[in-house]
Amino acid sequence: MDNTLNIPETTLKRVVVIGGGFAGINFIKHIKDEKLQIVLLDRHNYHLFQPLLYQVATAGLEPGSIASPLRNLLTPDDDFIFRVARVDYIDQEKNRLKTGDGALAYDYLVIACGATPNFFGNKELSKTVHTLKTAEDAISIREYFFSHFEKAARSTDKEKHEKPLEVTIVGGGPTGVEVAGAIAELKRNILVKDYPTLNVDSIRITLVEALDRLLPAMSGYSGRISKKYLKKLGVEVKLGKMVNSYDGETIEFKDETTQNCDMLIWAAGVKGNLINGFTDDQIEKGQLLVDEFNRVAVYENVFAIGDIAFQKDKNYEKGLPMLAQVAIQQGNHLGKNFTNIINGNPLEPFRFKNKGAMATVGRNKAVVELSAKIKFGGFLGWLSWILVHLFQILGFRRKLVVMGHWIYSYFTYDKGNRIIIHNQP
Repeated sequence: MDNTLNIPETTLKRVVVIGGGFAGINFIKHIKDEKLQIVLLDRHNYHLFQPLLYQVATAGLEPGSIASPLRNLLTPDDDFIFRVARVDYIDQEKNRLKTGDGALAYDYLVIACGATPNFFGNKELSKTVHTLKTAEDAISIREYFFSHFEKAARSTDKEKHEKPLEVTIVGGGPTGVEVAGAIAELKRNILVKDYPTLNVDSIRITLVEALDRLLPAMSGYSGRISKKYLKKLGVEVKLGKMVNSYDGETIEFKDETTQNCDMLIWAAGVKGNLINGFTDDQIEKGQLLVDEFNRVAVYENVFAIGDIAFQKDKNYEKGLPMLAQVAIQQGNHLGKNFTNIINGNPLEPFRFKNKGAMATVGRNKAVVELSAKIKFGGFLGWLSWILVHLFQILGFRRKLVVMGHWIYSYFTYDKGNRIIIHNQP
């Protein structure tokens, strides 16, 4: 097998996995002891716990609290190799992929490279908005946010003292709701003390959603409760509004109304992080079309799991939701199916088991849905959200670090990660 990534030659079948997210990690854990050579490729050397990324953006946590080194999670050995590499092209006919550092051949390919922000064809928005998908994104939001206040504090312009910031979050799903709530709590508990010369009360926080309610993937109950919580925190909620353009100062909506905005955070959805080499027949709604065994159409040795995969069943005719629990279950299931492949047994179809959904708005405020009948919010929902996320964080040390931050913040009303590393204008 040809490669220029310093991958050892082997007589074993080579499985190349692209992406060290929830799907890729869980898949590898299931097959690591099989007689296979496993090669993991990722653009970063860490696994990122994305559900808590918004807390990095709003000074609640440091990136290291939710990022786990892949070499620590999956210890390399003779038959498991990890390389930091960006995959640029996949040649499915020749069973080869191309990276920025050279080519690599495979016997089996598992694509688990996640998702990227979706601007729904409006490429101009990507140049002026802040996204929240990577650790770099979160740090950029945090530093831009606090740099803006430092700039206002040193300014002699009284208008900047009176109206220090107008921030808009676009997207009323869990990420948008959580970001809006976290910024509102920053305003109430932190900024008013840190910047006494500024009129912090005038900070305008707006959450915009294109549909007629928040949390559209959850029930109407959760949407109503989350809206109520946000309004209590001082967040202005605009429903049924779609962004047409943003020039860095003014948002223009599809209905031709406008709104001033110093900072726009885009949380309006994601799409598959596609790699070149796939045909239109293999792509559905910006994701790789897979069958019930997570095989990509046409080639039986190419699989896709997690956010990159478009898979539907009788309960999800429009495709499975792009959620961590789907990625985890698909990774685990494909790992079991690889054991079947090795042993010559038939593959078992994947069936998603929905374990519920949740979103937090702020201190003692969250919504949880375990089933169509079991729904609750308030302190119990918030506590449930905390316990579930602590359990899902990879690595015992990181669980302790995050729990320590949360306990400190709960009792002191403080967020200690308000650090500006790269000065911004």
